Amino acid sequence: MEVFLLSNGKLSGNPDWLSYAKERLDVMIEKRAICSAVLIAYAVIQGDHEQRAKELGEALGIRVTNIERFNSPVQAIENAECILVSGGNTWLLNQLLHENGLIVPIQRAVRERNIPYIGWSAGCNVATPSIRTTNDMPVRNTVVMPSIGLFPIQINPHYIDSRISGHMGETRDERLAEFCAMNPEEIVIALREGSGLHIDGEELRYFSGKNEGFKIFQHNKFFPEQFETKVLANWVPLRCI
Repeated sequence: MEVFLLSNGKLSGNPDWLSYAKERLDVMIEKRAICSAVLIAYAVIQGDHEQRAKELGEALGIRVTNIERFNSPVQAIENAECILVSGGNTWLLNQLLHENGLIVPIQRAVRERNIPYIGWSAGCNVATPSIRTTNDMPVRNTVVMPSIGLFPIQINPHYIDSRISGHMGETRDERLAEFCAMNPEEIVIALREGSGLHIDGEELRYFSGKNEGFKIFQHNKFFPEQFETKVLANWVPLRCI
């Protein structure tokens, strides 16, 4: 199983898609001789899904087809060489994955047929056990349905630990601490912009295009910023995937 869970699609000031992960993605694409991918852009509310597929194809050097062009979304996943899941609104994405019957087909594609999954922002959120640590608003009347669950731990993408001057609401740290207080047995990995996790079989690697670290949240526990990737790899139970 090979999964890329990325915080965001683009870096500030860089128009290229997935630029900070490009080297790793190129290696995977060449190793597997991938020629095409299916893009799930359900999360994109204000944007052209076809244009996004075109831009991602140019960035990755493969043919990328928007899943909405297929008569059967399920069959598109069953025949896919690679699955791309775009960022946008996580609530809408997860709801449409359920409505189109794609949760189980994606799980089977990744777990049983070893089809690579590349998800960023909302596409990263839905690859965890639930979407409860998304930053997005529930733009539709919906319930918190289970997500794809390829990775066994909650992730918070687009993580920032700064406080905006004049903002009197809760910081991201405070919101994540609230989640952990309500779910004391659960853990959240916070990914800053330009960073991601690469799961390849039973190996887990963290990387950052900005040479920044990640943070880990759990109720009444402290994890230092210098929590090493090799320690994370031993700590996250990938065999539970």
